[in-house]
Amino acid sequence: MLEQELENAAANDLSALVILLLKGVIYQEADAGLWNALLKLQSRVRDYVSVLGLELVLDESEGYSFLRSRHENDDDDAPKLPRLVARRPLSFPVSLLLALLRKKLAEFDAGGGDTRLVLSRDEIVELIRVFLPESSNEARLIDQIETHLNKIVELGFLRKLKPATGQAPMFEVRRILKAFVDAQWLADFDARLAAYQVQLAQGNTL
Repeated sequence: MLEQELENAAANDLSALVILLLKGVIYQEADAGLWNALLKLQSRVRDYVSVLGLELVLDESEGYSFLRSRHENDDDDAPKLPRLVARRPLSFPVSLLLALLRKKLAEFDAGGGDTRLVLSRDEIVELIRVFLPESSNEARLIDQIETHLNKIVELGFLRKLKPATGQAPMFEVRRILKAFVDAQWLADFDARLAAYQVQLAQGNTL
């Protein structure tokens, strides 16, 4: 009887974990108990979501986990399933900001010290300003950049922090960004930035 109850409890935990992962990212810092349950059941979670055409990404060192669609060439003989995790097309300025934030995170990690990279809105504006055409309307520029920052917050790559009174908004760069912009991508960063600058020169502005 006790064994059956334990098995039922584990099944309930498994279902709860999968549901939460389908809704978004699980962070260690947000719920240590939930994170520990995921570590304990991760093999069963992987088996469970594989039936749905998904794979579990779990980074213990960085403290995050999420689901993504399996690459189609992972198993050519498997039937193609409808995509459960939608691809989100990103606008040019959002892609550029993500690239710049990922490079900043790599530089921050190389310096050691704190594990949380926190930037002010003004610091992020300065990151992207050099890639933009000259503008005489500073307020409009900042408003546009804030719109793109809000999109990145919505995607989960930034977390907006509560600033002190009178200060500009502050943002924490979420470490999950490393899972989406990998080391190989970063190695080609200079070439990508050159391509971005060509696009900007052709009229792609914020």
